[in-house]
Amino acid sequence: MNKFKPVSFVIGALIIIFFLMGPYFVVEEGEMAIVTRFGKIIKTESDAGLKFKIPVIDLVSKYSKKIQSWDGDARRLPTEENQFVWVDATARWRISDLKKFYESVGTISQAQSRLDDVIDSSVRKIIANNLLREAIRNSNVINEIERRNVFQTEDDNNKKSDDQVISTFTNVKYANINKGRKTLSDEMLIAAKEITPQYGIKLIDIIIRQIKYSDDLTQSVYNRMIKERNQIAQAFRSDGEGENARWLGKMKKELLSITSEAEKTAKEKKAKADAEALLIRNKAYSKDAEFADFWMAMVQYQKVLPKMKKILSTDFEFFKFLYKKSGK
Repeated sequence: MNKFKPVSFVIGALIIIFFLMGPYFVVEEGEMAIVTRFGKIIKTESDAGLKFKIPVIDLVSKYSKKIQSWDGDARRLPTEENQFVWVDATARWRISDLKKFYESVGTISQAQSRLDDVIDSSVRKIIANNLLREAIRNSNVINEIERRNVFQTEDDNNKKSDDQVISTFTNVKYANINKGRKTLSDEMLIAAKEITPQYGIKLIDIIIRQIKYSDDLTQSVYNRMIKERNQIAQAFRSDGEGENARWLGKMKKELLSITSEAEKTAKEKKAKADAEALLIRNKAYSKDAEFADFWMAMVQYQKVLPKMKKILSTDFEFFKFLYKKSGK
């Protein structure tokens, strides 16, 4: 009986030491683990809970089940027409096959490094095989926007009149795209997906986050924008000049009408006044012709003599009432 006590003590001590060394490990929610023994994969654990391993011998490596993000550096890439742009892309991925991932990559940081090569390569390939406008734009809606320059006034009754509206537009048409940025992103994803499964990685998507013109292309883009703005400005100026010409023509027409009417009225009144003056003169002559001549001569002297700066002979008939006895 006493012989078994040391054995029981040793076994108990070994059991205690075994549990103290940690034969269990915990897999949290959102985690998965792989157990290796002397570098060989023993098992993988993808369900959360308390798991068993052999202390010291077995090693546990844990990885996240969650979706990971990849953010690459902006790259200066050429398009099909050899125009250089800066392309900044981002992607989402997760571990799809833990065993392959552990054997080919090992760690998350190494996975990010592999994705740098794979995604950068697919982005470069797709950008180089497509025109610049395919990467810049995502639709042809820019050609569907109605651009108009409208000058509009209202009449006295606050109703719009057709002859008071002028609309002119210098239309700027852009070349249509066949794919667009979203389709290019999908093509990048397809190209990268051909490689990533061998690393136990599943790519969820690749998105072109930003495309920026390179310095040598920026100036040409600015020049094109300036040209388009100048075209629109010229449309405004043309409308303004047309409106100005229309109102000037209308003003001249109204001025001519008013002038003609005024001249007609003036002639009528002058003719009436001349007729009345002739009638009065005839009446004056009929009563006393000699006095009428004298009175009219006095009126003419009053008007002419103060302004006369020449020396004239007094023998003129005009001065008969001043120097001749018959005019006294």
